[in-house]
Amino acid sequence: MSFLRFLMLLSLVAWIGGLIFFAFVLAPTAFSVLPNTHLAGNVVRSALSKMHWIAIISAIIFLASSLALSRIIDGTPHPFAARNVLILTMLLLTSISQFGIIPRMDKLRAAVSDFAALAVDNPVRMQFDALHVWSTRVEGAVLLLGLIAVYLTASVLSQR
Repeated sequence: MSFLRFLMLLSLVAWIGGLIFFAFVLAPTAFSVLPNTHLAGNVVRSALSKMHWIAIISAIIFLASSLALSRIIDGTPHPFAARNVLILTMLLLTSISQFGIIPRMDKLRAAVSDFAALAVDNPVRMQFDALHVWSTRVEGAVLLLGLIAVYLTASVLSQR
């Protein structure tokens, strides 16, 4: 049972820690250090994709461990426990970003060499900027839900 608890916590630490590092360290640093926004965008895009795959794997590990632990302790897996619902919601949002928003942004980036060179009212730039806003909102929501999931998981695990 300790190993299942460890896996649940490790998956949350990797996921939420990665989100915090990405949002507050990697992305701002890339845009402040690299010589142009196009290069910074390339770095951020690559890191975001890798972070999403870590998130997807973390969600699977968390859910499998959580369901197994509940089954062992309570005799039922409790699939609709709040922590599991939060993780599923986070997984859904991460998947929307990875497989919906980012591919659309990639198509626009491929069509334009550098968005900084485009006028703010250019339709392609406006579309990219709108997608970027949605991407940021989705990642923010995942982080907020993740912090709640950490709290709920810690509370549940400390009671067992």
